[in-house]
Amino acid sequence: MNTNMNISSIKTASNGIWQGDNPLHFAFPLLILQSVLILVLTRFLALLLKPLRQPKVIAEIVGGILLGPSAFGRNKTYLNHIFPSWSTPILESVASIGLLFFLFLVGLELDLSSIRRSGKRAFGIALAGISVPFFSGIGVAFVLRKTVDGADKVGYGQFIVFMGVALSITAFPVLARILAELKLLTTQVGETAMAAAAFNDVAAWILLALAVALAGNGGEGGSEKSPLVSVWVLLSGAGFVVFMMVVTRPGMKWVARRCTYEHDAVDEAYICLTLVGVLVSGFVTDLIGIHSIFGGFIFGLTIPKGGRFAERLIERIEDFVSGLLLPLYFASSGLKTDVAKIKGGKAWGLLALVISTACAGKILATFVAAMVFLIPTREALALGVLMNTKGLVELIVLNIGKEKKVLNDEVFAILVLMALFTTFITTPTVMAVYKPARGGSTPPTHRKLRDLSANDSPVEDELRILACVHSSGNVPSLITLTESTRSTKNSSLKLFVMHLVELTERSSSIMMVQRARKNGFPFFARFRKASEWRDQMAAAFQAYSQLGRVKVRPTTAVSSLATMHEDICHVADDKRVTMIILPFHRNWRAFGGGDGAEEEVEENVGHGWRVVNQRVLKNAPCSVAVLVDRGFGAGVAQTPGPGPMICVGQRICVLFFGGPDDREALELGGRMAEHPAVKVTVVRFRPSSADGMEGSNVILRPTHSKSSDNHYSFITTPINREKEKEQDETALAEFKSKWEATVEYKEKEVSSTNMIVEGVVALGKEMSYDLIVVGKGRVPSSLVMKLADRPAEHAELGPVGDILASSGKGIVSSILIIQQHGGGGHVEETPVLKIAQSNKNENELPMSNDGTSIDHV
Repeated sequence: MNTNMNISSIKTASNGIWQGDNPLHFAFPLLILQSVLILVLTRFLALLLKPLRQPKVIAEIVGGILLGPSAFGRNKTYLNHIFPSWSTPILESVASIGLLFFLFLVGLELDLSSIRRSGKRAFGIALAGISVPFFSGIGVAFVLRKTVDGADKVGYGQFIVFMGVALSITAFPVLARILAELKLLTTQVGETAMAAAAFNDVAAWILLALAVALAGNGGEGGSEKSPLVSVWVLLSGAGFVVFMMVVTRPGMKWVARRCTYEHDAVDEAYICLTLVGVLVSGFVTDLIGIHSIFGGFIFGLTIPKGGRFAERLIERIEDFVSGLLLPLYFASSGLKTDVAKIKGGKAWGLLALVISTACAGKILATFVAAMVFLIPTREALALGVLMNTKGLVELIVLNIGKEKKVLNDEVFAILVLMALFTTFITTPTVMAVYKPARGGSTPPTHRKLRDLSANDSPVEDELRILACVHSSGNVPSLITLTESTRSTKNSSLKLFVMHLVELTERSSSIMMVQRARKNGFPFFARFRKASEWRDQMAAAFQAYSQLGRVKVRPTTAVSSLATMHEDICHVADDKRVTMIILPFHRNWRAFGGGDGAEEEVEENVGHGWRVVNQRVLKNAPCSVAVLVDRGFGAGVAQTPGPGPMICVGQRICVLFFGGPDDREALELGGRMAEHPAVKVTVVRFRPSSADGMEGSNVILRPTHSKSSDNHYSFITTPINREKEKEQDETALAEFKSKWEATVEYKEKEVSSTNMIVEGVVALGKEMSYDLIVVGKGRVPSSLVMKLADRPAEHAELGPVGDILASSGKGIVSSILIIQQHGGGGHVEETPVLKIAQSNKNENELPMSNDGTSIDHV
């Protein structure tokens, strides 16, 4: 087929192969094939680069380079059939729609108010990071014009500006993702980098608008053009920006006010109106003579940040744009990149010059500016490397330069490889030069509740709790639980609320940054607006914090599920908390059926969150409680009036079998007993002396199973059983002497495993208790050991907690499973199997250590 055919003769759809048509000769079938090929290859490359923690844009550009003339395209038959020259405008037109909406999202992510308030430090660092690389770009431009054939055919002014912008730009969206993945988003380095990158972005777009206005049609057309034309283009562009900020922005604020959190549904008409606005803005800037992407970018700046409307826009647009259309755009950049154009030592020397100039100018300028503002050396160096991130926006600049014929094929290829290299090295370099301090400076104190109660100092008697939430659905039960533990006497309560946000491929930088900024730390607390508290979770906890002697500090963890437990444990260690409260990955709600029977409806947030809980239970520096919510705090009386939403009148049952975890549960029960609106009942299970069970022991051996999910895990170190019994009796005696007047105490004698299970299930079903508190039982009593060979549904909850958390048993009470902190560092646990029973009364827990293979949790 003639690849130079007239594009006007191209038809959209074929009649099919049975009628003699080749689909590859028609625009739409070919576009589908190209899109599938690009998406499959770029996704595969992204998977390969994931261990190196590289941004997705790297895979997309490399994929395009491989598909283009540099690699596969060396086969002309393939290139002429799959990527013929007539198809390029069609592919780029579709990709440009994605680019237009992507730049709208970039504008949506830039918060102009945060730029204004970020202070002299961020402005000074950004100014140095732009000006030095820009002026060094002038020197590089001079060398390239003298060295590369054809580079001097373009006007000197536009070539200098394009080179300066290409070397000085920082990719704001890519930087936000890198900061989130490195867990630097809420550190001082992250805050400064985001603010400086925002300054940098605005300056870069202004400079690029200038470059486009100067370039005109590029080449010969650009040199013949009257200088007045550039002036008219710039004035018209300035007028467009003023119109958008003065007229359109108030209109979009009005739309955003009508789409708040109080209104669940956002009117489709507003979404449609906004999408049309993006297209119209792009058309107007193209009409003026500035690239259409500027219209989308400026329109994005007019949308109010962080509200319900912005979130819904991102939800609607982001997946389609970043998942389908943007890969086409960046792959088309790679298709236009012919690495073969860089040939000979001179060309590769130019590539080395461009890369070293870009890196040195950006990193050194930022480093020196940061040192001037008294930022520590390692942080200043990390800041310089972070600000050197190129990626998405860089490629847009280069493509516009090639489209305007300011950059020829060789210069374009050199600059694309420079952008690839600088973005590729960012993450590994930052990881090498800078790791934020993770605890260690503060001595560990109050790591479990019993330590806290043993302290006689009233000043230090402060209960610190770190409560984790997935969504607003966790809030009522969490506030009710916290209020139940709030002592009304001398001790005070400090509650750290951590919103766990999973970092996924579709997490936009505005969502990450807005959530990270609601972290309650003083730097952001000064600037928090009342409108931001419309978020249901924040509003509920803010109301709760109004209570006397309850301090609530919200924070956010934006992380992948694989490393989420590190964030939780770090905050627990840093804030010296006594207990972490985790939401269980499955919750149940009871709804009345038509025949009067209650029906359970399960809510499951996913297995990934279960793994997070398991890792926290293993690595936590304090006691941990897992809350299985079956409507705890719902449907009970609340304090009257418009004040804080606090549920009262809770009925709590503490199950006691013996062991450190159960003693911690008993300690929590004592704190709850102090609350005048909470009724606590303690039920102690003990072996039946009539059946001779009291002296019986169960022998446990490690399993040889590879999975710890199917078997309960117990501590493997030898335990003095007599000492454990003494501690149990002492704890119960102290509890009864202190709370005998207010707490109901019961004992249940059991003579078999079935009796234990039936007794526990009966307590959960009888609707007498809103919450049942039980220890995990890592150091098991003789009764808990008997449950070791039961098939485990949720092994991380321990045998008794698993029975109560299982579905299908008709249990209506919410469950709180407590694991006491081991105290002496890491405590090893092993999945075990019950193999025998004896009547020996040994002092040591008979845990066999003769297995050749021990699985660890």
